[in-house]
Amino acid sequence: MIAAGRSRRRFRWARGQKAEPRAAEGGAGSGASGKAGAMNTHPADTAQPEEPPLPPGPLPTHVRGISMEQQSAQEEWEAVEDIQSVLLGRSAGPVPLISFNEALQFFQTTDLSECRKKIQATVRRQGLTALLHFLFGPPRLQQQLQGERDLALAIAQCGLDNNQAVHMRILQTIYKKLTCSRLGCPRYGAHWEELGFQGADPGTDLRGTGMLGLMQMLYFVMDSQMLPLALEIFRLSQHKTQNFPFCIMSVNITRLVLQALREECLSRECNRRQQVIAVLNDLYAAAFLQLYRVWKSQHKTIADSGFLLKELEFSTKKNPKQLLKSLETYVSRSLVSTADGIQQASSLSISSGRAGEEINFMGICDLQVELEGEARLV
Repeated sequence: MIAAGRSRRRFRWARGQKAEPRAAEGGAGSGASGKAGAMNTHPADTAQPEEPPLPPGPLPTHVRGISMEQQSAQEEWEAVEDIQSVLLGRSAGPVPLISFNEALQFFQTTDLSECRKKIQATVRRQGLTALLHFLFGPPRLQQQLQGERDLALAIAQCGLDNNQAVHMRILQTIYKKLTCSRLGCPRYGAHWEELGFQGADPGTDLRGTGMLGLMQMLYFVMDSQMLPLALEIFRLSQHKTQNFPFCIMSVNITRLVLQALREECLSRECNRRQQVIAVLNDLYAAAFLQLYRVWKSQHKTIADSGFLLKELEFSTKKNPKQLLKSLETYVSRSLVSTADGIQQASSLSISSGRAGEEINFMGICDLQVELEGEARLV
């Protein structure tokens, strides 16, 4: 597609340039052709067969008037523009970031009837298990919240679609925020493995969570209070010895959250807050925070991931309130630390302005997550 775009541009340019030599040729040879016409009494004999147009091709560098380095840079930039055009299915231009609310509104207004047919709202219990759950289990989700629950489950049944611009924007936003990059990336490639997917196509790693797996990642990187935590966890995932696939771990945590929802372990919290998707997002962030604290403080490696996820599954089902409380404490302390940092930076700025000293401010990618003593899974 990129080559075709360049060929069309070259063909149009070549046609415009080729018209001038023909016009000049007609002007310069008008006298000779007039004499030849007078000598020849058969006008048909003077007609020359029209030459077929030359195929489009690259013009010599000296004709275009640019260096080889400039040509190479221009072709690379055109390639980036064409990739972005393919991703969005529209004219070339920068891929805009998408907020979680905008993406959620898209799913709220999109026909998900086929996905809704596949959902299983709650776990089916029989016999004594059903009786015990009815007598001693958590309360049922209130009826006015069941529509929001079904929407979340339908999104989890929705696969990544290359033809949906919103899906592609979600993917691009996750990439840009985690890498702190202003440029987008191709739909397929090894760069997704660097983010923690298993292969060159993120869509193959969303089984069981669908687009909800990407939506929760989007929430993690687009929420201003969650972004420092997301970047810190992503930085740990790149550690020399403690590395782990960030996106695969994220998808697994989304899967745990979905299980807790289906088993009605979150009904009490959803009823109290009169929200479902917000509770799912908070539990996702809380579980990721707990995993991060244990992984970092106890020097865990990828070999420990299965055991840790099993403990985290227990926590999301049996102690979701405790996980959410831990996240709330983290956010509160982060806000206090940020406010203190701004106040300290302001005072330093005033004093340095008087002394003429230079101040180095901390970027958002440099924020550290505070660990509360020795972290452990509950």
